[in-house]
Amino acid sequence: MTLSRRSFGALVAAGFSASGLAAAAPQRSPKRLIKPPRLRPGDLVGLIAPGGFADDRLIEKAVQNIEALGMRAKVGTYIKAVHGNYAGSSQQRLADLHAMFADPEVKMIWPIRGGSGCISLLSKLDYGLIRRNPKILLGYSDITALHLAIYNRTGLVTFHGPVASSTLADYPREHMMAVLTDPRPSYTIPMAPENALKAHTAPHFGIRTLTAGVATGPLLGGNLSIVAALCGTPYAADFSKALLFLEEVDEAPYRLDRWMTQLDLSFGFANAAGVMVGICEDCAPQEGRRSLSLDETFDQHLKPLTVPAVTGYSIGHIRHQFTIPVGVRGRLDTEAQTVTLLEPAVS
Repeated sequence: MTLSRRSFGALVAAGFSASGLAAAAPQRSPKRLIKPPRLRPGDLVGLIAPGGFADDRLIEKAVQNIEALGMRAKVGTYIKAVHGNYAGSSQQRLADLHAMFADPEVKMIWPIRGGSGCISLLSKLDYGLIRRNPKILLGYSDITALHLAIYNRTGLVTFHGPVASSTLADYPREHMMAVLTDPRPSYTIPMAPENALKAHTAPHFGIRTLTAGVATGPLLGGNLSIVAALCGTPYAADFSKALLFLEEVDEAPYRLDRWMTQLDLSFGFANAAGVMVGICEDCAPQEGRRSLSLDETFDQHLKPLTVPAVTGYSIGHIRHQFTIPVGVRGRLDTEAQTVTLLEPAVS
């Protein structure tokens, strides 16, 4: 009997389905974490610009932030370099990043901003150097590329949180310093009350529970566009059995939909332990344009899930954000609206 290509494909699919292979979720092998030494008063903090360019105003603000925390600042050699919209060439940005990891006096590396360009550094990073010299790396937005690549290649815990030029209000400062300086066996983070107040006039700041429950797993994610861009590369965020967290800024809903679809096709939201979406600023449809709303965009991806899924958590390009240690085991409780770290993030 001659089989058509379609019939042959159907038989193959049926065979895989019968054996259970088609429905099998991707398997996550446990990763041995490397935890950086805790931050202490007076420590030296390396200030770099691995993505977008920095000006004198940003540099001055970042140094003031570091000193206000009781630390000392070491400014990268090429921090004022400019190459298009990037902070110098990829070689210059790599040189500053590598120099900070190689300097035994530097205890924390703090990018001054996000922007774009970090993804171009990943294939040239010296992961052996980073593994031999574990230290705190803190930032969000485009810094997501560094977080995920370093986690995948070394197991080093890095930190999704404020950049060096952020305005450090009480809420972000409190939770950032608790995670970076105090290796507690358990630490519970409530959502920012300031964001709940803002939700009265800006509804996207409000928390929505799409699927209720409690879930545990390693915390993994970051800026949505970067997490999606890394799919199909050695640095992708395989969020199977993980607590996936995502945030975005200044993007149209159709773009968010595309990136969410890409992540779902790559790893499957149903295979995550839970999904947390942060506060997506300036992501509403443009007035007069036909579009799904921001809520509708996330709902179509998250409402069908049986794992806990929420939006509006205190993550993102916002003033009141908490710091997330990438790779550390956490617990999401949708009723309590908390994230609990189940192990220390620093040593």
